[in-house]
Amino acid sequence: MQAEMKRRFLIKSVALLAAVAALPRVVLAAAWPQDWFSAASADGALQALLGGETLAESDQIELTAPEIAENGAVVPVTIRSTLPDVQSISIVVEKNPRPLAASFELPPGTLPEVSCRIKMGETSDVIAVVKTNSGAFSSRRMVKVTIGGCGG
Repeated sequence: MQAEMKRRFLIKSVALLAAVAALPRVVLAAAWPQDWFSAASADGALQALLGGETLAESDQIELTAPEIAENGAVVPVTIRSTLPDVQSISIVVEKNPRPLAASFELPPGTLPEVSCRIKMGETSDVIAVVKTNSGAFSSRRMVKVTIGGCGG
C-alpha cells in the first residue's frame, strides 16, 4: 500500500512539473513576432519590425561591433542610446539568411543598452534599430567576417 501511494505521488508530481515546464512555451508562442524573424531580406525584416514607420539615421545610437570578426558564429555587439523614451532595440544583419538577429523590448525607465553575440554568415552591415515614442532611428557598422581568421 505504501509503495502504491509513493507511485501515485511520483506520477502526479511528474505531470505537474511537465505542465509547469510547458507553460512558458505556450505563453511565448502567442507573443512571438514570427513575421519579424522569418523575413528573408533586411528590407523585409525592417518593414515587418517598423510596420511602415520611417527609419532615420541617428548619432545618438552607439553601435559597438568588431571591424573584423574572426569567428562569424560569435560576433559581440553592444548598442547604447541617449535617445529619450526608448521602447525597443533590434539588431539586423543585412546579408544573413534571416536578417533580424535580435529584438529587445525595454520597459519604461530601463537603461537603453543591450549586449549580445550574434551569428553572421558573411561580411555585412549590422544595423541597430532603436524605436522610441518619437520614431524609429538607426545606426550601422560594416563587420568583416573572416574564414579561419585570415583577415578579410
